Amino acid sequence: MIKTIIIDDERLARQELKSLLKDFSDIEIIAEFGNADEAIEGLKNLEPELIFLDIQMPGKDGFQFLESVEKVPNVVFVTAYDEYALKAFEVSAMDYLLKPVEENRLKEAVEKVREEIAMEKELEKASPDERGVLEDTDQVFIKDGEKCWFVTLKDVRLFESEGNYVRVYFEGFKPLILKSLNNLDKRLSDKAFFRANRKHIINIKWIDTVESWFNGGLLVNLKDGKAIEISRRQAVKLKERMSL
Repeated sequence: MIKTIIIDDERLARQELKSLLKDFSDIEIIAEFGNADEAIEGLKNLEPELIFLDIQMPGKDGFQFLESVEKVPNVVFVTAYDEYALKAFEVSAMDYLLKPVEENRLKEAVEKVREEIAMEKELEKASPDERGVLEDTDQVFIKDGEKCWFVTLKDVRLFESEGNYVRVYFEGFKPLILKSLNNLDKRLSDKAFFRANRKHIINIKWIDTVESWFNGGLLVNLKDGKAIEISRRQAVKLKERMSL
C-alpha cells in the first residue's frame, strides 16, 4: 500500500480527490489537512510515501510547505492554476494535475509514483555491489540528445534535479539526463557525494567555502562559484562528515 496524504484548503476538493482515489486499491489515505501548518505538524508523526498538494492556500502555499519540511516524499500537485507547472517540476514534483482532476491524468500520476516507489524499494534491498555504487574514480556515459560524454565522476561537481530529469555539471557542460535524483543518490558513493537538499547532490571535493545560513542551515559555495543551500538537518550531517 502507498501511504498517502492530501493537503488542500477546500474540503470539497479533498472529498472529490478521495472519491477518485477509491479506484486505486494500493492508495491508502492516512490523513488529510486543510492548510500547510497543520500538515507540517502532522508529518512529524506520519511517514507518507505520496502527497497530493494544493498550491494556493491560506498562510503558507504549497511551495512554502515543501521548503518547511525536511523529508519530502513523492509529490503530485493538484491545483486550479496552470501557471505554476514549471516551478512545480523544478521542485521535483512527480506530476501536476489541474482541477477538476481528470481520471486518466490521475491514473498517469499514480502510475509514475508506483514506478518510482518500486525502483526505490528495489535499490533499498540491494547490496552496494548489486546497486552498482559509483565511486568518484568511476567513469559514466552521459547522453543528452545527439551529444555524448564519457565522464569521470570526480569531475562532476553537481547534480541538480529538474522535474523527472537531472542536470549534470562537469567541465563547461551541463547536460540533462532522464533520471530520478533519489535513485541517483542511492547509486553514488556517500564518501564522495552529499545530498544537500531535495534538488541537489554535490561533490564534496568541489566545496570551496561553507557559511552559516538561515534557520541553522548552511550555504555551500562550490569552486565554480555556484552557491547551494543546505537544510538544517542535512547541515548537521555535513558537519559530522567534514569534522575531524
